[in-house]
Amino acid sequence: MASRVLGGVFALVLLSGAAPFAFAPAPQADLNRIYRVNTATGEVGACQYGLKEGTIGVTFCFPAGEGAGPQALGEYGLVPSNHTRESGVFRVNYRTGEISSCYVFNIHVVCTPQLSAADKSGPAAPGQAGTQSQTDISNGNHAPQPPTTPAQ
Repeated sequence: MASRVLGGVFALVLLSGAAPFAFAPAPQADLNRIYRVNTATGEVGACQYGLKEGTIGVTFCFPAGEGAGPQALGEYGLVPSNHTRESGVFRVNYRTGEISSCYVFNIHVVCTPQLSAADKSGPAAPGQAGTQSQTDISNGNHAPQPPTTPAQ
C-alpha cells in the first residue's frame, strides 16, 4: 500500500512538470564545476570533472556540508554571479526571497545562513560586527576565498 502511495506521489510530481533539481555552473571561467539544488528542500551539492591518469577522467562530487543541507520547504534555485573569478553560487528561495552563498570548502558544499534584504538582524546588515565596511568594498578588498580543492 505504501509503495502505491509513494508511486502515486512520484507520478503526480512528474505529471505536474515540477523538476526535483535545478543546476547552475560556477561562474569561474577556468572551473568546470556545476552545482545542483533540490528545488523543494534547498539541499545543495556540486560535481566537477577531473583528470585521472590512465582513464578518460573522473567526476568529483561534493556532498552537502554545513548550511547546504535541507532547508525549510520552499521553491529553491541557483543563481551564479557574473564575477568570473567566483567559484560559488547563490541559493535563492523564490517564495521567501531569501538568499545564501554556497561554495565548495574542502570536500563539501557549504552555504551561509539564508537571509533576505528585509532581515535587519542578520550579519549582512550594514554596521554590524563581522561585515566589511563600504570603504573595504570600494577599495576592491573582498572576503577571504576558501582554500582550493585538489581538483581545482
